[in-house]
Amino acid sequence: MTINVKFEYNTLCRKVLCEQLDAMGFTYTLLGTGEIDFKQTPSSAQMLVLSEKLSAYGIEIISNQQTALVQRIKDAVTLVVNGDEEAQKYNVSTYLSEKLDYSYAYLSNLFSEITHTSIENFVILKKIDVAKTLIIENNLTLTEIAYKLNYSSVAHLSTQFKKTTGLTPSSFQKIIKKRKEKAIDRD
Repeated sequence: MTINVKFEYNTLCRKVLCEQLDAMGFTYTLLGTGEIDFKQTPSSAQMLVLSEKLSAYGIEIISNQQTALVQRIKDAVTLVVNGDEEAQKYNVSTYLSEKLDYSYAYLSNLFSEITHTSIENFVILKKIDVAKTLIIENNLTLTEIAYKLNYSSVAHLSTQFKKTTGLTPSSFQKIIKKRKEKAIDRD
């Protein structure tokens, strides 16, 4: 028997962080996505233990400030793409500049230097990932998906989807539908 599950990554990560930090007896506050404010600075031995515990869940402690800023950019883009109402009031460049308190030019250069891709390309990749999830999990039309992801048209979504995946959204939908039918036939 196969079941499908849906989960919220941020909620899951916050829960794992809280469980591990509580188990080690830390007094802390989870700030934004991916930031922890400790009331007392942990020792290097404690940080090593925490790092080992978190790595079992695929969570990595970032010590380089530039890498941490790039992660904050990724987290902010994820909020924009996933439909955070506050984030969607702005275009991505304005939102990132205001949220992270750096010029967009600096953020863009740093992001490209560290990740070897542009923020714009990262936004497209995130949007296509969300589009695929919406196609798989929901019964939304392509028009509804394009609207939800702030595309100007279905054609624009389709062009970026095909460039990124090699398939049109319609072809992707058909493949998913066939896979689901085969899974039902096997049961």
